[in-house]
Amino acid sequence: MTRIDAKFAALKAEGKKAFIAYIMAGDPDFDTSLEVVKGLPGAGVDVIELGLPFTDPMADGPTIQAAGQRALDGGMTLQRTLDLARAFRETDDTTPIVLMGYYNPIYSRGVEKFLDDAKAAGIDGLIVVDLPPEEDEELCLPAQAAGLNFIRLATPTTDDKRLPRVLQNTSGFVYYVSITGITGAAEAQATNVGPEVARIKSATDLPVIVGFGINSPEKSKAIASVADGAVVGSAIVSQIAAGKPVAEVLDFVKSLADGAHSA
Repeated sequence: MTRIDAKFAALKAEGKKAFIAYIMAGDPDFDTSLEVVKGLPGAGVDVIELGLPFTDPMADGPTIQAAGQRALDGGMTLQRTLDLARAFRETDDTTPIVLMGYYNPIYSRGVEKFLDDAKAAGIDGLIVVDLPPEEDEELCLPAQAAGLNFIRLATPTTDDKRLPRVLQNTSGFVYYVSITGITGAAEAQATNVGPEVARIKSATDLPVIVGFGINSPEKSKAIASVADGAVVGSAIVSQIAAGKPVAEVLDFVKSLADGAHSA
């Protein structure tokens, strides 16, 4: 059982919804990023989604693209991202970390070496948005064999014919993208999300977590009320981009987490 599996089992036993926070590794710099990440569990975050900076982030909107560029400009790399996770693990051995990014840096490193290094750094799961199910032998199956969850995205365009293929080798949880488009582009609507979550849950026992377009405690609560939890990224990254002190960023995260947990 991975840390992700254990966390969702514990939340289910408590009757609580999950709150997941996305942070771009190395934004605006390594030390500040690490300080934020270290503060997330205390702010109520159940799972940390750690963004891997990449030069061509096709699924990300302007906010997260800019965060990735700031991180890259500051010298952030795949190795430094793993170093950040390892530093976090020095004081927290229980909070799950999901590494979210694109396949190119992983491919360049070599899948076997990457998986060994990710496990050693304390990574629990992967979201690699540009590897479809047809490419499962590339990374998904090796990751699962190495003891890492491979989390797949489902979207409003994932119809009933496609859904079984998407779910086939998914583990940890299913990430439902609430809108058609890029991150931060529009607001999620619980009335639209609810039926889609129910459709996915009828096909899997995995938790279904909803992300994209959640930017306030009220929205976090509304979305979590129709799913197993909520993910917030762009709204948190925006706080960091505005130069807010770490304490203020974490206060905002706590308000979002409280919203999801109150659902």
